[in-house]
Amino acid sequence: MAQVQLGDPEVVWDLGAVLGEGPVWLDSDPVGQGGALWFVDIKAPAIHRYDPATGDKQSWPAPAPVGFCLPAADGTFIAGLKTGLARFDPVAGTFTPLHDPEPDQPDNRLNDGHVDQQGRLWFGTMHDPEEQASGRIYRFDGAGSVAVSDPVIVSNGPAVSPDGTTLYHVDTLGNTIYAADLADDGTVSAERVFVRIEDGAGHPDGVIVDAEGCLWVGLFGGGAIRRYSTAGELLETIPLPVSAITKVAFGGPDRRTLFATTASVHLDDEGRAREPLAGHLFALPVAVAGLPPVSMRLPS
Repeated sequence: MAQVQLGDPEVVWDLGAVLGEGPVWLDSDPVGQGGALWFVDIKAPAIHRYDPATGDKQSWPAPAPVGFCLPAADGTFIAGLKTGLARFDPVAGTFTPLHDPEPDQPDNRLNDGHVDQQGRLWFGTMHDPEEQASGRIYRFDGAGSVAVSDPVIVSNGPAVSPDGTTLYHVDTLGNTIYAADLADDGTVSAERVFVRIEDGAGHPDGVIVDAEGCLWVGLFGGGAIRRYSTAGELLETIPLPVSAITKVAFGGPDRRTLFATTASVHLDDEGRAREPLAGHLFALPVAVAGLPPVSMRLPS
């Protein structure tokens, strides 16, 4: 496949996030006109909105560490907090508790999420001190959640292929991206290793698929974004001028702008001096499009 990077990454929001994560593009939302990128800062808990057409930037403080903020069909959002799933209303600025998947795991927090083409919510949990294998991937049906993976210390992803038949998820500290068969009813089976990230290249963080079915991953500590084929072949590596890239999202009117969230949480004062752009939001043009945004299907 031809190289898809069309330009250099540029900072579009000098936010200096502690742990930027979970970017998702919406063509429209209840806050402004036109499209915007939504993302979170987990450790300085907040939800952020960036409108590239106007340059408008908005932020909402979150009541607890927040791993993702994904659109729901009624115009609100589902936020993944340390305390569980919550309904976030950006107009009112309120968070309403919705569901706690792990009431018996007080040291865990929600870490990453994805809405598939059927409007189902998939999300992961992790051990916040990053010591115990207590994190899993879950499917949420609007009322309860079902675990679909073995436990790991830090789960990431998940993402679903364009045809809805493959679920990808990540064992970050295990440096492994997994693929599994996904049935129409949400049943997950036949899990296998999709990609192992080699030692010294950083840890795989959030993943997303493009319209061609290729998988993109940010490398935490690796200073780069990677694109893999559906067979797990490395197709392209895009370096960024920061070491910790957490996740990417496709946005813009044609969904051919690649946005990347980054982090500064791992840096001491000397490291921040070496990486003055750490924690900022980046964007660059690419030759492949992302998938259309999907809102979470809510129970009737």
